[in-house]
Amino acid sequence: MSHTSPTPPTFEALPEDWQTALFVVAHPDDIEYGAAAAVARWTGQGKRIVYCMVTSGEAGIDGLHPDECAPLREAEEIASARTVGVDEVEFLHLPDGILEYGVALRRVITEVVRRHRPDIAMTINFRETFGGTNLNQADHIAVGKALLDAVRDAGNRWIFPEQLTDGLEPWGGVRAVWAGGSPQSTHAVDVTDTFAAGVASLKEHKAYIDGLGWEGWDPEEFLDGILRVGGQGLGVTHASTFEVFPLGWG
Repeated sequence: MSHTSPTPPTFEALPEDWQTALFVVAHPDDIEYGAAAAVARWTGQGKRIVYCMVTSGEAGIDGLHPDECAPLREAEEIASARTVGVDEVEFLHLPDGILEYGVALRRVITEVVRRHRPDIAMTINFRETFGGTNLNQADHIAVGKALLDAVRDAGNRWIFPEQLTDGLEPWGGVRAVWAGGSPQSTHAVDVTDTFAAGVASLKEHKAYIDGLGWEGWDPEEFLDGILRVGGQGLGVTHASTFEVFPLGWG
């Protein structure tokens, strides 16, 4: 009997008629496993992208105490962001590894959304797995779910009203939340021309990658594998994939 390989998914091209995006993730390096190449494309178009790290990734290196690890990982993320044209990187300093989905997390993210007033909010995959049986991390799931709520909270002046001082206003202008690398991705963006920038961005996380101790792990080969799959579904060499959560009613 013949085995046919599964048909690769086809992706719709992401809209690019927006100007500002806020990328909220749990850890330094979350953006760099596939989405940073897309960020490089967008900053190259003159778009403004702000990175917001909920933690500093301080629990991420077994051989390094969190007090030493946090500043190191923050510095790596700032350098990583710079390679793809992002110069605004915020750290919320919540505790790495034990983030909890709920009102407290929604509150801090809502404040960031109200300050930056993005058209699009992004995060990484917050589904239960990365596809198949590879379990996702609790921090990623908590942040993604809280972001979905926070972009709606941000537009309601009666939710977290204590934030609305010193000229801070409600912001209901987020059109959609995009989750990079979701196993349920529906859309993609061509990053063939910015693939190298995405690799350079990942390579900035040297201490973290060294700390993982993956023998012979090659960032370029790794990203090529991920972004080629996306590219197949868009008919290009490399593409970053995203699951799109539209906001509003239809």
